Amino acid sequence: METVLNELAKLIENSKRIVAFTGAGISTESGIPDFRSPGGLWEKNKPIDFSEFLSSEEARRESWRRKFAMDPVLSKAKPNAGHFALSSLYHIGKMKTVITQNIDGLHQASGISDSDIVEVHGNTTYAKCLDCHDRVTLKTVREKFEHNEQLPECRICGGIIKTATISFGQAMPIEEMRRAEVAAISADLFFVIGSSLVVYPAADIPLIAKQNGATLVILNREPTPLDDYADLVLRREIGETLEAVAKM
Repeated sequence: METVLNELAKLIENSKRIVAFTGAGISTESGIPDFRSPGGLWEKNKPIDFSEFLSSEEARRESWRRKFAMDPVLSKAKPNAGHFALSSLYHIGKMKTVITQNIDGLHQASGISDSDIVEVHGNTTYAKCLDCHDRVTLKTVREKFEHNEQLPECRICGGIIKTATISFGQAMPIEEMRRAEVAAISADLFFVIGSSLVVYPAADIPLIAKQNGATLVILNREPTPLDDYADLVLRREIGETLEAVAKM
């Protein structure tokens, strides 16, 4: 294993344009439950499809119930060793962009600028209107919802307010996907961390990087569908691996 870590450290040392692609695995070490894995949140609560959210007031209420039930867990979560190792690479100029499937805001909390983070599945730390896209604080939504589960409406246009995340059946954000592809094309080292790489179209992004000349590294506890395409695969704990490499 020491040889593998040395190989990773050498790849990082020789790279100038690292792009990280992170999934749930990096945040589970901060105490945030995985959604998709066996025993995860979606096994206990079937995801609410976007079309159902739009058409049913009860579906919207259930969505907000789940959101506020999870908030105590999310609010306590702090960046872990893996987040801070990536932040270190960012601050020394090695890593230019983080593309993340996570919605928890922990990369921002680790010190990486929001402008250099591409959230392809959105962000659960705030809400927005689905029509005019006005940004709404969760405190504002909670104050309305806690009073007889009143559904929030946009103060500007009266539209439906939803957490700023991408739900099942909802179109991927065009601008974020464009930014992710641009970052992938420019990378000389594309580093997948804690993603099962089974959710598309986001899982296509590592292949775009590979096809444009990037070295592809995958760090994940379980095998992924793209392992055969990778130049280096590490099946290890994320935080301790990145922390160890950072000290080399």
